Amino acid sequence: MKQVLLHACCAVCSAYPINYLKEEGYEPIVYFYNPNIYPHEEHQRRLNELIEYSKKENFKLIIEDYSPKDFTNISIGLETEPEKGKRCEKCYFLRLHKTAEKAQELNLEYFTTTLSISPHKISKKIFQAAKEAENLCNVKFLPYDFKKRDGFKITQQIAKKNNMYRQTYCGCIFSI
Repeated sequence: MKQVLLHACCAVCSAYPINYLKEEGYEPIVYFYNPNIYPHEEHQRRLNELIEYSKKENFKLIIEDYSPKDFTNISIGLETEPEKGKRCEKCYFLRLHKTAEKAQELNLEYFTTTLSISPHKISKKIFQAAKEAENLCNVKFLPYDFKKRDGFKITQQIAKKNNMYRQTYCGCIFSI
């Protein structure tokens, strides 16, 4: 199986993509880097849920240090942007570039993200950010739109079955 670094924002959004990637012949290594999540307690809650899920489903999990300044720095001047606007695009790039760098560091050929599972996000913008990261790091992005084939519905069912914490907002202070 080829390994792929899967950027994950939370356990819920990871459930279906992990299964999907396995069906496609990949071994996903889950990567948690989300400096946008606010407040720290919310970040920790999502991380803890993902840690528990990784133990239950036996997948490798890499956890990056929580660094909210990374998000704050890219948000300057974009505080009043609407959801799905330029701030979100910069946030996608921030997280996907870091994921591509980690994949390169680990000598992995591929990376992808769970972000595309959300019906509240525009996959085309996520894929554009990932393509920029791909070009900078020479690691191939796998453009899976995980919301297709009922992915969002299936991941919600998996979350319910596993009694996962399901958050009510994207994560950043602006989306609360």
